[in-house]
Amino acid sequence: MTVWKTSMRNFFAHKGRMALSAVAVLLSVAFVSGTLVFTDTMNTTFDKLFAATASDVTVSPKSAGGAGDDENPETGKPESLPASLVGKVAKAPGAKSAEGAVTSMSVTVVNSANKDMGSSSGAPTIAGNWTQNDLKAMEITSGHAPRGPTDVMVDADTAEKHHLKIGDELRTIAVTGDFTAKVSGIASFKVTNPGATVVYFDTATAQRELLGKEGLFTGISVTAAAGVSDEQLKRNVATTLSDAGGTGTGGTYKLQTAKEAADSSREDVGSFLDVMKYAMLGFAGIALLVGIFLIVNTFSMLVAQRTREIGLMRAIGSSRKQVNRSVLLEALLLGIVGSIAGVAAGVGLAVGLMKLMGSMGMELSTSDLTVKVTTPVVGLVLGIVVTVVAAYVPARRAGKISPMAALRDAGTPADGKAGRIRAGIGLLLTGGGAATLLVATQADKASEGSMFLGLGVVLSLIGFVVIGPLLAGVVVRALSAVVLRMFGPVGRLAERNALRNPRRTGATGAALMIGLALVACLSVVGSSMVASATDELDKSVGADFIIQSGKGQPFVPQVEKALKKAPHIEHVTDYKGVVTKLTSPDGRTEDEELVAADPTYAQDLRRETVAGELSAAYGKNAMSVGDTYAKRHGVKLGDTIKVAFKKGGTAELKIAAITSDDGNVDKGAMYTSITTAAQYIPADRMPQNQMMFAKAEDGKAKEAYAALKASIADYPQYKVQNQTDFKQELKDQIGQLLNIVYGLLALAIIVAVLGVVNTLALSVVERTREIGLMRAIGLSRRQLRRMIRLESVVIALFGALLGLGLGMGWGTAAQKLLALEGLKVLEIPWSTIITVFVASAFVGLFAALVPAFRAGRMNVLNAIATE
Repeated sequence: MTVWKTSMRNFFAHKGRMALSAVAVLLSVAFVSGTLVFTDTMNTTFDKLFAATASDVTVSPKSAGGAGDDENPETGKPESLPASLVGKVAKAPGAKSAEGAVTSMSVTVVNSANKDMGSSSGAPTIAGNWTQNDLKAMEITSGHAPRGPTDVMVDADTAEKHHLKIGDELRTIAVTGDFTAKVSGIASFKVTNPGATVVYFDTATAQRELLGKEGLFTGISVTAAAGVSDEQLKRNVATTLSDAGGTGTGGTYKLQTAKEAADSSREDVGSFLDVMKYAMLGFAGIALLVGIFLIVNTFSMLVAQRTREIGLMRAIGSSRKQVNRSVLLEALLLGIVGSIAGVAAGVGLAVGLMKLMGSMGMELSTSDLTVKVTTPVVGLVLGIVVTVVAAYVPARRAGKISPMAALRDAGTPADGKAGRIRAGIGLLLTGGGAATLLVATQADKASEGSMFLGLGVVLSLIGFVVIGPLLAGVVVRALSAVVLRMFGPVGRLAERNALRNPRRTGATGAALMIGLALVACLSVVGSSMVASATDELDKSVGADFIIQSGKGQPFVPQVEKALKKAPHIEHVTDYKGVVTKLTSPDGRTEDEELVAADPTYAQDLRRETVAGELSAAYGKNAMSVGDTYAKRHGVKLGDTIKVAFKKGGTAELKIAAITSDDGNVDKGAMYTSITTAAQYIPADRMPQNQMMFAKAEDGKAKEAYAALKASIADYPQYKVQNQTDFKQELKDQIGQLLNIVYGLLALAIIVAVLGVVNTLALSVVERTREIGLMRAIGLSRRQLRRMIRLESVVIALFGALLGLGLGMGWGTAAQKLLALEGLKVLEIPWSTIITVFVASAFVGLFAALVPAFRAGRMNVLNAIATE
């Protein structure tokens, strides 16, 4: 009971000093809890949507994907069933009704101003026919359902976002052609729509315009009669269709119950959500790691300041265990307070993330906010355990204080120099990390080197943390010579204060080091990727223009024709992906995608060959393979490979060229001509273009660029890029990804800044008497504040220098592995590195504002009288 009272008294006596540590725990726990609540809410949203839209039993083509994923990705046209099956299925025992559905996601819908009505968040545009099954998830809130070829109904979210109203004209672009219709109705979702754009037509129009002809459906929705389970209905439908396949490997059709369809869709979305969740939890873990340094520093300094008090406690009978337990109980209180606040803040963070996603086009309703029982439990346990573990070493140090310490001056640092053993271990770990990183750079395969890279990163990071006090003595002196000496005696005082306790300075700098090391590493990797891709594009891409869809949709025929009619163009190249099964001469069969292109593609992309000429691969019944495939299967020039085309025939193609895989553009690609592929693939199964390339006539590049853009101006889903545009887009994409990562790392850096603030604040308290004496002998308030600010700046620069140096080392090693995958150019983004280093000085100034202000307000006589 005495230990508990002592812990409570100390905790509340130092509540101001504990506050920043509690904020660090709060932020870290909030990030973990917020991530869990956010992803759980997204799962709930999609679960409700899938459950609401799935019929009791769904019949779809066997080659279709999950529910709603019934596209043929090569042709851009959905797989279909004959309409005659609807009547047959409706007669199955236990079936109350059956209706045919048409669904296509290979469409683009634009308004009268030619603006794409699709989501900007990556959610699909879904077009189909309006059915009774849709009434389960939607209700018409304005106008009426489509009644003929001139009617279209849109979802309410899309109507609100794009200011659509009854009577507005929309144009739908599909592989079968363009068609227009006027908005006849608006339907609202009964559950949350995560952002998809949904348009409905009458059945005949949907069949004709989306599938190419009437009499076809992409699926059949079957409703069970009263008392008939979905599983029983599924078996009855399978029997009626004489189809035993179900969701397994056999049968002609795919049959799914509502639960199976929802589970299938959930699995597709769940994999994406899991990646998002674990990535965000990884950054939360980094923030927790940085928070550990803050907590260790806080309790170490509190223990040092209470040396005389703890010594007196030991002198009057307190045991080591009681002192140890008292400090751990303080940590427990800190962990509980910070974690409870963190869980509450996490819910608020999740709501903020939902609002952010809403601004990006993914709508998430707060009515679906999901806080599972496990979320607060995880947050509380994590925060409390991390806090108590972090305080364990200071607590042990407190327990070792002897009664004789009561006779010494309070606040005397017990750890003025890093121990020799610690320095030896740190040097060993750092050397081992450096050696492991070097081994990673010498690997022959990226997969092998990545293990050494990860180990090297961990060892070098731990090594730098352990060796921090030793480095502090060297680096701080060097930085002081450049930064502090110009400030005269005040600068020298700041330097000595930073060097007074190397262990404390090392731990404070290490917290900032971790976040900045990751920033530097990712900056090097990102810049190297852009530089490598740009260099390779300059060397290998001969085409003047690249045309592609921003959403990955295949090319519609009307766009292909428009591009080929554009003036000032020397040639336009078709580029298609053909799914095949290849049987090599060694008898092994593998699924591979062949690139079927026009012969001009050999000019558009200059691929180096190790045998033969690439142009020969576009001859009759000929193809090329990459040298990796050739080595794996012992294939040589002139050999024949058996090629089974998906939805087509089987061919014997001769190897006319073997390309080098020593590059990144089209690495591993196998080429054949469109003419050859067309011999074995039916015309209605021939894939649409994935990309197209064009070359301008000599001296007509500007005119050709303008002509290509003008030719497809009516099709906003496609964009024409010259090489400069393509490089800039690549740079922007990588830059956006890095900015997201930097934003997530900002949490760790904020926690590190709190560590600097806390260290300075406690340091000011620790040196109260000293500060009073300096003021008494003539140090002005302004000089005192400057001294503390300079101390903060040099600590921040120390952490930045270590972090940036370590991160550049990691990034350089990572680039060497990427070079094995074709990204061969190493580029150090010096502008970013220098900016971050300079910004660290301002971070130090910011961190010192409050401690410096408090120090300047001290009463001189009271400070001198402090014990």
